[in-house]
Amino acid sequence: MTTRTIALATTAAIATALLAGCTTTPADMPGNGVGQNSSASPEATSASDAHNNADVMFSMMMIPHHQQAVEMADMIIGRSGINPRITELAQKIKDAQQPEIVQMEGWLDAWGVGAPNDMLDDMDHGNGMMSDGDMSELESASDADAGRIFLEQMIEHHEGAIDMAADEVENGQYPDTITLAENIITSQTAEIKVMTGLLNAG
Repeated sequence: MTTRTIALATTAAIATALLAGCTTTPADMPGNGVGQNSSASPEATSASDAHNNADVMFSMMMIPHHQQAVEMADMIIGRSGINPRITELAQKIKDAQQPEIVQMEGWLDAWGVGAPNDMLDDMDHGNGMMSDGDMSELESASDADAGRIFLEQMIEHHEGAIDMAADEVENGQYPDTITLAENIITSQTAEIKVMTGLLNAG
């Protein structure tokens, strides 16, 4: 998809520039490459050095992605006239993704990378991100429509997150980041099934 390609390319350039300024990168590590850590001590796998560009890209892109999901959930939580199963799902999404935001922010801090929001403001909307118009539609929708709109938008949002997580599983290096990506694939795939069922139930 064009927007996804632009988003990935833009973030790749940002991540590469940021990593070039870090004091420790995978290229500086013993073995000089992914999977060549046999001579490294256990301390060499700390968050500050056992990472690559894919790990940075994933965290930088997933933080604002999660933040938008939390914002979408907040637009549903507490509203009356919406299927309780939808509001419960929105709360579940918020409860899961808010701690993951904190976790990824911690990794970026340990890697010497700044907060992603300001750097990604100019990116086109890809990877399932909602536009300002989409967010306004959800916020202003009546209770009768808000549940359906939330489900439709969140399915697309989750599909984008799964794509990003799959890229991290394939290309990442930092074990905890890969584990998070695997968990996102599992949990959000299951949530898509639930949301699809709720939509089909009318």
